[in-house]
Order: sequence, then structure tokens, then C-alpha cells
Amino acid sequence: MTFGPMRKSALTLTAITAGLGLVALSSAITQAADKPAIEVITHAGAGGGTDVNSRMMMLRGRRELKQDMVVVNKRGGGGAAAMNYFLSRPADGNTIMTFTVGHAITMASGKTKLTVDDMAPIARGTNDPQILMVNCKTSPYKTPEDFVAGLKKGDNVKYGGTQTGTIDHLTVFLWSKRLGLPMPTYLPFKGGGELATQLVAGSVDAGVLNLSEAAAPVEAGDICPLVILGESGMAPIPKAKTARDLGVDLVLSTTRGFVTHSGVSKERVAELEGAMGKAMKHSMYQAYLTNSGLDATSPQGSEAWGKQIKSMVGEFGPALKEMGLVK
Repeated sequence: MTFGPMRKSALTLTAITAGLGLVALSSAITQAADKPAIEVITHAGAGGGTDVNSRMMMLRGRRELKQDMVVVNKRGGGGAAAMNYFLSRPADGNTIMTFTVGHAITMASGKTKLTVDDMAPIARGTNDPQILMVNCKTSPYKTPEDFVAGLKKGDNVKYGGTQTGTIDHLTVFLWSKRLGLPMPTYLPFKGGGELATQLVAGSVDAGVLNLSEAAAPVEAGDICPLVILGESGMAPIPKAKTARDLGVDLVLSTTRGFVTHSGVSKERVAELEGAMGKAMKHSMYQAYLTNSGLDATSPQGSEAWGKQIKSMVGEFGPALKEMGLVK
């Protein structure tokens, strides 16, 4: 089996260069349409995963809309700066924000005045399910069923994830709670690469990773994915099962998508959704997904994306309070 490179590496220099060429050409075409440029607000710096995802959507999105699109980077506060800036912009359909799982956590933490009701979902761009993985060679758990049975029996499993208060931290808490278990030991690491290395080294018993983050050790047979917290199984890891397959109703992903203001007309939202949908079906965007270790199921329309946003914010708020991370 083969995987794309790590999610955080995003694109090769060749793809970026080609993309910039298309951006320049597209900009020249769309500016002639004499429409105001659409602001696409991101919380990431230039070259970050969210910034790249936004620009990849824009490559064809501006052509479909016959309207220029420009990135506005507002960094700080785990997305709070971007969300507060978004709130200050007029609801005229010419402002889009790239909304991520990090934004959902920040919103659930009460660190921004933005609410779910202030946003109109447009489309999802990427979706990378959380996966519980173990060391293939040293773990006593050889199947997903073994893992769940061991946890229910009371095995003391030490988990690893990326930092504190992140989607990984929440995943461990919510997974354990769904099984009727207290919060286990959780060790935070700087990133997915370090976590994968420490899982192989035996520093933790289980790790919360995306498939793209653990591509090399999974392919090498060092790390075994057991439980996928996604809507469905994943072809590259056929032995892993979804949490729902195991009787645990939990779906969590590292995700990104696009929203505009709730006051924007339904016609304009539909126009934006249609254009982005076409843009993300284009071979350029699909190649970006493949290169990021994702597949064609990542892009979804406004209805599915809106439900996911509400689910994330609704799930994270109470969990963060129970974890003692917010008052």
C-alpha cells in the first residue's frame, strides 16, 4: 500500500509554482469582470496547511465565480483573530473564512464572539479522520476488538497526541468517555511526526494520528491503525474498523472548510457552494488531496459541512469544561 506524504508538507515546490502561474492567469481574467475581490480569511501564515488549502480551492474557484479572490491572513488566538476579523466584515457575500477544527475548539472555549449562527456553511475542503494506532510489534492489541476489550477490562493505556487542548486531546477524552472510562494518561508531543516516533519507541501505548502523519511507519509495519473515528473505513488500512463498527458512536476529524456570513442571501451562498464544488472536483485540487494523503470524499457540500461544524462545537464545549480546560 502507498500513501501521500505527510499532511503538513502539503505540496511540492513544482505544484506550488504551477499553482502560482495559474493564480496569476486567473487573476488577470477575473479582474476584468469588474467585481470586488472576495476576501478569503485564514488564521495560518503563508505556506501553512490552511493557507495552502485555501489557495488550492481559489485556483479554480475564482474562475468559476469570474471574480478575484485574495487571501487575508489573520494570525493569533487559535483562530480567534481570524474569526473576530470575519465578524467585522459586511455580510455581502464577498467574505469567506476557512474554518478548521481548531476554530471549533476556540469557539467552544469561548475565546471569540463568533457563534455557529453567525456563519453560513459553504463547503468542506479537507477531512482527515482521527485514528487510534498502536505499536505493531509490542502492543498486546492485535485487532480493534482486542483493543476495545482490553480497555473495557481496565487495562491502563497511556495515550499520546499533539499538545494539550487540541483535537487529539479531546479525542482521547471523548473516546474514553464513550467507553465509560475516566480520562487516561495523555502525553502531549509537539507534532504528529514526533508522536509517531515515540509510539514506535514505546513511550506511549496508543497514539492519536491521522493516516497521512503516520504514513511511513504504517507502511513499514511498525505502527498499526486500529480504530478510525470516521464515517467509513479507509482503503489503505482495511484491518482497521470505525468506532461505530465497534459500537462506539464517535466521529472526529482534522478538517477544514469554508463559511460566509449567515446574513448572505441563499442565492449567493448557493453560487459560492457551486463554484467551490466545481473547483474542488478539478484535477488540480484532487492532486492536492492525493499529495496530502486524502481522498475525494474530503470535499462536501454545505449541508454536510454545516452539520459537522455544529457537531464539533457542540461536542467540544462540554468536553473542554469536563476536562478542566475552560471554566
